[in-house]
Amino acid sequence: MGMYITGFYAGLLGLIMLALIANVGRLRGQTGVSLGNAGQDRALLIADRRHMNFIENVPLALVLLAIIETNGAPHLWVHVLGIVLVIARVIHPFGLKPESMRSTCRLIGAGGTMLVTLVASLMAIWLFVR
Repeated sequence: MGMYITGFYAGLLGLIMLALIANVGRLRGQTGVSLGNAGQDRALLIADRRHMNFIENVPLALVLLAIIETNGAPHLWVHVLGIVLVIARVIHPFGLKPESMRSTCRLIGAGGTMLVTLVASLMAIWLFVR
């Protein structure tokens, strides 16, 4: 049994990740900073954290989507979780700013990602114990 639904959302999220890392690479080229942000470059710090936040949160959510899809979760649920995750990860970088943690985009992005991870985690457990 293939993981076509998860594969679709993984593909979309892969494109988002490439956009985030391309921005980091562009700024590294402009600043000549190979690692970190040299403690000074604000734009590079922001771009790097946007990319790393994605890397810190998306893989587990995708693994959980794959697990629930493979273990027979209704396709509608997998699609809903995938859509929420993609929307959350598109919105989140726009709210990730060093001057404030209070941002609607950050709340929607982080909240959506956590919601998908929570629901998919509970579904994975439920599919095991049922």
